Amino acid sequence: MPKKTNKNKKAEVAAPPKPAIPQLITDTIRDNYMPYVMTVIVSRAIPEIDGFKPSQRKLLYTMYKMGLLTGQKTKSSNIVGQTMKLNPHGDATIYETMVRLTRGYEALLHPFVDSKGSFGKQYSRDMAFAAPRYTEAKLDGFCAELFSGIDKDAVDMVPNYDNTTTEPVLLPTTFPNILVSPNSGIAVGMASSVCSFNLAEICDATIALLKKPNTSTDKLLDLIKAPDFATGGTVVYDREAMRAVYETGRGSIKLRAVWKYDKKANCIDVLEIPYSTSIEAIMKKLTDLYKAGKLKEVSDFRDEIGLSGFRLTIDLKRGTDPEALMNRLYSQTPLQDAFDCNFNILIDGAPKTMGVAEILNEWIRFRLACFCRECRFDLTKKEEKLHLLIGLGKILLDIDRAIAIVRGTEKESDVVPNLCEAFRIDEVQAEYIAEIKLRHLNREYILDRIKEIEDLQKEIARLKDLLGDVLKQKAEIIKQLEAVKKTYGKPRKTGIIGAEEVSEAPAQPEEENYPVRVVLTKEGYFKKITMRSLQGSDVHSLKEGDEITVDEDAENQDELIFITNACQIYNARVSDFDQVKASSLGEFVAAKLKMDPGERPIALLFKKKLKPTDRIVYLFRNGKGVRVPLSAYETKGARRKLTGAYSSASPIVAAIWEDKPKELLLESDAHRAIIVSTRLIPEKTTRTASGVTVLQLKRGQTLVSVLPVGDRDAASGGGWKKLKIPAAGAPLSAADRKKLSAQPDQAK
Repeated sequence: MPKKTNKNKKAEVAAPPKPAIPQLITDTIRDNYMPYVMTVIVSRAIPEIDGFKPSQRKLLYTMYKMGLLTGQKTKSSNIVGQTMKLNPHGDATIYETMVRLTRGYEALLHPFVDSKGSFGKQYSRDMAFAAPRYTEAKLDGFCAELFSGIDKDAVDMVPNYDNTTTEPVLLPTTFPNILVSPNSGIAVGMASSVCSFNLAEICDATIALLKKPNTSTDKLLDLIKAPDFATGGTVVYDREAMRAVYETGRGSIKLRAVWKYDKKANCIDVLEIPYSTSIEAIMKKLTDLYKAGKLKEVSDFRDEIGLSGFRLTIDLKRGTDPEALMNRLYSQTPLQDAFDCNFNILIDGAPKTMGVAEILNEWIRFRLACFCRECRFDLTKKEEKLHLLIGLGKILLDIDRAIAIVRGTEKESDVVPNLCEAFRIDEVQAEYIAEIKLRHLNREYILDRIKEIEDLQKEIARLKDLLGDVLKQKAEIIKQLEAVKKTYGKPRKTGIIGAEEVSEAPAQPEEENYPVRVVLTKEGYFKKITMRSLQGSDVHSLKEGDEITVDEDAENQDELIFITNACQIYNARVSDFDQVKASSLGEFVAAKLKMDPGERPIALLFKKKLKPTDRIVYLFRNGKGVRVPLSAYETKGARRKLTGAYSSASPIVAAIWEDKPKELLLESDAHRAIIVSTRLIPEKTTRTASGVTVLQLKRGQTLVSVLPVGDRDAASGGGWKKLKIPAAGAPLSAADRKKLSAQPDQAK
């Protein structure tokens, strides 16, 4: 084997890598990301002036070329497969696009696809559509207005993605579909959300703009009363808010559900819901309210969607006012929702946010261009036909000569030149004459054909006049709009109610106020007992080892503050709790207020008794204490839960409300205690301050009990009373503890 030379070894050594050329990140984003951004905006998410996104347009055009405008229904899988010739993004996305355009899905006022099978429902996100092999579809007759003139060069045709066929850039719709069919999409850095309007109202407004381009917004508001949605419902009409939408293309439209009260069954039947929500979203909110005890007037609610259409039934308890309940549900559930408008539309390939008048004017410009292209196509065809008939007319005077020329010509290629020379016609005319069947070379046939010349000349003159007069073009478009309105116009599905007619109900019904006894135990059980119930029996049932820490008179509408062992504060109302008897254990506060695992209340305060100058005294297991003013707990809004209420450096032993200085008995696990005034404990404005040492403890000892002192005379003896802190404790017996703490004012 020959040895490798040094030259070969040098050749095998890899060349050193070239140093990387630094590039600004802005350049990288512009070069790599911007093409994707523009593709999503222009070719995917934003609708164009014909009212369609590319995926929708490709699907409908494919169905048109399949002959499904007049033919029988075919399997949806067949349509999906054919559409992939224009749309390579996968069969699932194509089928989902078709589903949203079908009559069965009920998302459009004027569906484009006549469907057979299960296609789900727009008002239900869980009602799934069947697989495409089980469903059938064809184009609805309404689609004739989408493709009118498409075979007459009305719009540009471009090659598809693999250059095997062509597809239209836009569809030449004979009405402003952009405002009749709802459309929404999210691109990169922008979005579009176009609501639907009533077809007849849009046609009237377009006709008004064709006649008077500077039609005022007030006039448009009179013609186009409000958006119209396929799911019905009611628009809460605010003219100024609607004016903003019409002028800027942005704004919010408030929608309400439609319901009726069945007196016999004592239930509310919701028959129509806002277009922007679903029955699942409504049911979930109703469930949350029911679990929170805020739907006490409702005994049950259920989905009753069936063959008859949408229905959500709410069963009421006896004596419930259905009107008042629905007003409250409007404010608390998606039964009242808003459709956010953002009329962002592609115009000549560029996104533009426009008001209603501007959109209609852009559509008029687009439609005029389509109409003129159709006219020019017809004009060209008629001029070509006239030219042929004029040539045919020239042989009328001597048919026998024409026959003789054809018969006497030896070569087929000489027939056309000989006819041209004999009758002084051009090659196109001669070719037409040469192709006439022998049976038609008679005087009657030729005379009948020549009679068309006069009509053709009149039609050509009319088309030329039409192409030269914009006003006549607009008049023709007006005729088309009037025909569309007459043929396909429908009454409004969405009702209108003035904003001033809507009564806003309070978020929560006013609870009845009455005196009660409030009891809280050490283990965290809460009792709300009426005075009548207490008269029957005032003997409390408690868990073994539990004891009462709060026993006070209150009212049902009182607000409560629970301080827990997890450095958190919960706000509640007495009315949030159910009435119980003294003989029951009561409601477990941790479960009622959805506290964290292991969390329990250690103190209960009544909000009506609190003043901003009051303080809360916290005592911790390490013997430290701190006073925090109530002002430290002020928040901007009414919070249900407040975290970080006090320091977590050591476990909490007690939280005492201080409206005035109080004497407290602090006891360690070594049964040594001190009595100190709360005014000796420093005040800190920071909620999480760990405080200072109050009771001196030996290593391993902890503070285990804090009780308000009731007998001041007894407190002065025994060596427990301290005037300074920190202080060491004196021995405390069980009898002493009972004597010092068992006083009527201890729970205050």
